[in-house]
Amino acid sequence: MLRYLAGPALRARVTAATNKVESYNGFSKWLGFGGVLADNDPEEQEKLIKFNTLLADLVVFHNALDISDVVRQLVAEGWSITADQLGQIAPYLRAHISRFGAYATDELRHRPDPFDPLL
Repeated sequence: MLRYLAGPALRARVTAATNKVESYNGFSKWLGFGGVLADNDPEEQEKLIKFNTLLADLVVFHNALDISDVVRQLVAEGWSITADQLGQIAPYLRAHISRFGAYATDELRHRPDPFDPLL
């Protein structure tokens, strides 16, 4: 603890690591639907946590692929991109995600065809 208090470099490293973990946790929580473990069954709780982690990992992977494509395009255009610059990009982007989908509500005013029992 004394080394942590006395060492600004150690504090900066620990803070950076903590910020990365908290950023992921916030991202994962944002992706979760409902966000509440409503079931008292430990197996169901574990499934919910694992599914949410899988979803977050998939979105991070997709974001990393998109970031890689953009970086490759910038390099092809002549931009110089360093490892330090890449290290500043977090894959927890969410502006492009429509969590609950996009639904066309203008179709609601159209009446459906009558029921056909032969179908």
